[in-house]
Amino acid sequence: MGDFSAPGDVFLADCPARAAVEIIADTWTVVVVYALTRGPRRHGELVDLIGGISRKMLTQTLRKLERNGLVWRKAYAEVPPRVEYGLTDLGRTLIEPIRVLTTWAEFNGSSVLDAEESFARANPSA
Repeated sequence: MGDFSAPGDVFLADCPARAAVEIIADTWTVVVVYALTRGPRRHGELVDLIGGISRKMLTQTLRKLERNGLVWRKAYAEVPPRVEYGLTDLGRTLIEPIRVLTTWAEFNGSSVLDAEESFARANPSA
């Protein structure tokens, strides 16, 4: 059997890799990072671009990503105020993994939905 306490085990509570996985596994992280892959965006642009996210949830997600070094925030001294968000160098390292995940989702999305429907038919009380 493998040594589950080996350094770098992403399933251990105190492992930095686990913390990083938890950040990107958050519901909106991948979507927000993906929305920023083509360059800086304003808050309103992101709300319009990302279907289903509330302004409050977007703000919370952007703050978390900024705190974790994946997103930068720049406020311009203008009237009305203008704020832009963009990916940091660290945030840009997520572009390729997100591209791979997106390709997988596009290729397998129908199969996942078919399996879900099949399960629901076979387990109507679940």
